[in-house]
Amino acid sequence: MPVFYLTDKILFPPVHYAEPSGILAVGGDLTPERLLEAYSRGIFPWFSDDSPIVWWSPDPRFVIYPGEIKVSRSMRQVLERGVFRITFDRAFRDVITACSMPRKHEQGTWITDDMVEAYVKLHEMGYAHSIEAWKGETLAGGLYGVSLGRTFFGESMFSRESNASKAAFITLAVNLRRNGFDIIDCQVHTDHLESLGAFEMPRDIFVGIIKKSLTEESIKGNWGVCSLFDPFLTQEELRSQGC
Repeated sequence: MPVFYLTDKILFPPVHYAEPSGILAVGGDLTPERLLEAYSRGIFPWFSDDSPIVWWSPDPRFVIYPGEIKVSRSMRQVLERGVFRITFDRAFRDVITACSMPRKHEQGTWITDDMVEAYVKLHEMGYAHSIEAWKGETLAGGLYGVSLGRTFFGESMFSRESNASKAAFITLAVNLRRNGFDIIDCQVHTDHLESLGAFEMPRDIFVGIIKKSLTEESIKGNWGVCSLFDPFLTQEELRSQGC
């Protein structure tokens, strides 16, 4: 199938036109309007600093249901002991900047400076959120993503301490379950997320879930001051996740 080249108009081709690799379109920009339109259709940007913007919609999609996250016995102990202090939306720019740093055995990053600024703008608009794991006053790990309707589109995570990003992700999933979220988009397979319960879902089913999810109002704003989001996990909530 041909790759579509985007114009100034905020339009995307139907996702079933994506190549087997998942590439759907090239070009366009990272304005909030285009990003929100992309996510609402099951599309996300992923590209390097020396390439044009590339838009993806892979099939299958790697996802996790918030209520089915797997919490190992060792992670339950980490959470119960309060090894990390978890917060929401306290340090979005710090989290996305940390996520943009090249990993071991990698020479580059797909989170370019333009991507950082685009998602900071979405955060300021109340659509993008960060979850932080602190060791004292030091940022030990975390993740960020975009929330629309009752879908959370995970983008990236990082850890400077063992289990930090897992603690942040589990806390996020429990809070999303509390608030009736349908699904967490993990985009593509990683062993790390598979160990937490993520699995492959056909794209058409995933897109259908997004469509249903978008009939609910997005919970915008700073989740750190939102009474609906509480970083504390009770013993009962941990047990409800199969601990």
